[in-house]
Amino acid sequence: MAVNLHGRSFVKELDFTRDEMRLLLDISHDLKRAKYAGTERPRLSGKNIALIFEKPSTRTRSSFEVAAHDQGAHVTYLGPEGSHMGKTESMKDTARVLGRLFDGIEYRGFAQSTVETLAAQAGVPVWNGLTDKFHPTQTLCDVFTMEELSRKPAEQITLAYVGDAHQNMGNSLMVMGALMGLDLRLGAPRQLWPEDDLIKTARGLAEASGGSVTITEDPAAAVKGADFVYTDVWLSMGEEESAWQERIEQLQPYQVNAKLMKATGNDHARFLHCLPSFHNRDTTVGEHLHEKFSVDALEVTDEVFESAASAVFIQAENRMHTIKAVLVATLGS
Repeated sequence: MAVNLHGRSFVKELDFTRDEMRLLLDISHDLKRAKYAGTERPRLSGKNIALIFEKPSTRTRSSFEVAAHDQGAHVTYLGPEGSHMGKTESMKDTARVLGRLFDGIEYRGFAQSTVETLAAQAGVPVWNGLTDKFHPTQTLCDVFTMEELSRKPAEQITLAYVGDAHQNMGNSLMVMGALMGLDLRLGAPRQLWPEDDLIKTARGLAEASGGSVTITEDPAAAVKGADFVYTDVWLSMGEEESAWQERIEQLQPYQVNAKLMKATGNDHARFLHCLPSFHNRDTTVGEHLHEKFSVDALEVTDEVFESAASAVFIQAENRMHTIKAVLVATLGS
């Protein structure tokens, strides 16, 4: 069946079929090979793209900018103070203005409803660079990275995500894994599981794809037999710093350390993280957490993060290749 994504928005994984995701992954592979070979052909010449960032970023902004430039497009960055959006102008009105000026819009911010409004009103493709509920450009990159490193198709990969699973990465990995047929495990305290309705939806997708979704409070059971062990920061965006003490106590058993990696029973298991990571004290936040809670690392130890098992920087690079695939598929000529 022919798949055509031209003109489509990408605001959450649930909006795309397995075949449509597979097309994006195939385009990603082609574009990465072409970039390394020096044979890339610009398909976005003359296009103008708005990058809306209500929440700052290193990887998302850089990946969208490099991907757009490689493909011949121009970008305009709109930071938190760069527009009237949400202050003196509604998102609906902003969407209708930007849609008349730009060929596509990226949004990274807080509420999923905001990016949904943009997509409904702008009249041009809108791409979700992260919201409180979903992070689809990240999980597309994650599947691409796992297939690339394991040399196995998604439906033969076992992925374990441990830690805080009730936020955007837990939601998105569960849905993407189910959609693409992975053996997907979430290891988290019951209070930090995704919402029941989303779990039900993901399990329906897994039944159709031949995958599986397992959720457990036992981190060792979650990672047993895993090809990849994934984690994210323990305090989600928008949560108050006052929640750190409870969250650290709650999630300490889910820290990705040498013992948990060994519990996979797989000497070739790789470690993934969407970054940034609190794996040492080399940041102002890391040092602050050490002083306040006497911890040197949070969701992953420096030993694992810096080990040969860590694939986090390959994963970070792949954000650019997979975002480029989204741009080309939805906006390219």
